[in-house]
Amino acid sequence: MTTLPPVDRGQLVATRRDLHQHPELGFEERRTSGLVAERLQRLGYTVRTGVGKTGVVGLRDGASNSKARCVLIRADMDALPGEEANDVPYRSQHAGKMHACGHDGHVAIGLEVARRLHAAFLPGSVKLAFQPAEEISNGAEAMIRDGVLDAPTVDAAFGIHLWNDLPAGTIALMPGPVMASVDEFEIAIVGRGGHAAAPHQAIDPVLIAAHVVTALQSLVSRRRNPFEEGVVSVTQMHAGHAFNVIPGRADLRGTVRTFGGKFYDEAPQLIEDTARGIARAFGADAEVRYRRLSKPLVNDAKMTSLMTGVAQDVVGQDRVIDGVRTMGGEDMSYFLARVPGAFAFVGSAPPGTLARKYDMDRGGVDEPNGGEIPRDTGLRRPVCVAIRGAVCWLDATRFVLGLVLPHSYPRLLRPAGRPGRCRPGVP
Repeated sequence: MTTLPPVDRGQLVATRRDLHQHPELGFEERRTSGLVAERLQRLGYTVRTGVGKTGVVGLRDGASNSKARCVLIRADMDALPGEEANDVPYRSQHAGKMHACGHDGHVAIGLEVARRLHAAFLPGSVKLAFQPAEEISNGAEAMIRDGVLDAPTVDAAFGIHLWNDLPAGTIALMPGPVMASVDEFEIAIVGRGGHAAAPHQAIDPVLIAAHVVTALQSLVSRRRNPFEEGVVSVTQMHAGHAFNVIPGRADLRGTVRTFGGKFYDEAPQLIEDTARGIARAFGADAEVRYRRLSKPLVNDAKMTSLMTGVAQDVVGQDRVIDGVRTMGGEDMSYFLARVPGAFAFVGSAPPGTLARKYDMDRGGVDEPNGGEIPRDTGLRRPVCVAIRGAVCWLDATRFVLGLVLPHSYPRLLRPAGRPGRCRPGVP
């Protein structure tokens, strides 16, 4: 048996609160990445900084031969623009920025996993990838371009997201698409301005914009296969500056979300054809800009099965939830498009707590079954210690560790072609 050090609750909470007070937006995570790099170096990890601009990678290489496998555990670091409503001593100290999506918790979890793993026996390698800029959907691709999946080559990737729609003590995951693609469109309708009292002398882009907004909703109801999920939302409209002047231009902005399929492929052309067709029918024109921000996040069936088994060991079979999906997006999808892996939602809301103002520090922290992990080869071990922490935001450390430790990866960290077996029980 390999015995892990117990969860350091005090350090875990202190790290999360420190990060919460100092939120940093995408590709601005310099203080956060500096803290992460210093902690990993102190633990003896091989550390690379500046991966994807502000990302950090910590490598723990337990492999003794070239055929050993490598598992990547990913934690995102960036905050969101916004004012914090929580009245707590550790609230954001930076106006207009806050950790509203739990990434401070993800980083704290990742560092606690690193601390507990640093001296453990590993039959392969583990990379801890602290990723920038998830909220703007650019960070994962930036890290991939800078070689996060190489040297050593990553064989599987895992991630979690603290989820305030689920009670603490539960974990949700399923195979297949679980988070949607994120596409952004911008439409500029160019008409002809004029006086509001003489609309016949103008080509009113505001009226045209209203028709375009309505027509875009028909793409979901009439141009999409009803068996394919899809959302089209227009979220911004800007036009004019005076109450008595018809402007010459109106701008729309919005998003398309899908789990892939034909509608995903056709959406850019459908948006453009609809906007331009309606604009031209009124004698105007439309300029359309369509951008793919992130792909659908698709969990690999085998890796999801492995992660599910670890989750059941940690929280119990009846508290592992199947069928949870969201039309929200996650650029973890880029990692999972290149290597097999899985992404889980870790419940972080006590019953009756409103998710919008939930304070993660109020979650439970008990660690069932102590800190012992069977010394066995295979992929199951990192999954076990990673999932060991998925009971709540503190427990997520154990959940993530479970994904990385030897008995968690019978097929992952074990060298290719080497026999192995998976023992029950996780720390």
